[in-house]
Amino acid sequence: MTDTLKGPASYFPSIEKKYGWSIAEWNDLIRTSPLTQHMELVGWLRTEHGLGHGHANALVAHTLAKGERG
Repeated sequence: MTDTLKGPASYFPSIEKKYGWSIAEWNDLIRTSPLTQHMELVGWLRTEHGLGHGHANALVAHTLAKGERG
């Protein structure tokens, strides 16, 4: 039996495969950004790093939920 990833984590395998960075690397990038608002961070990941909306949103939601900010 395999565990099915749920929520933002369900995007993680495809994010790592598509963009070549680990989730820890994306978390570090988000954590060190001067931006603080969820949608600001999503927009920044989309425009500056080429992520799709769903992938950017999943990473930001995961990072903010873990309290991983600066």
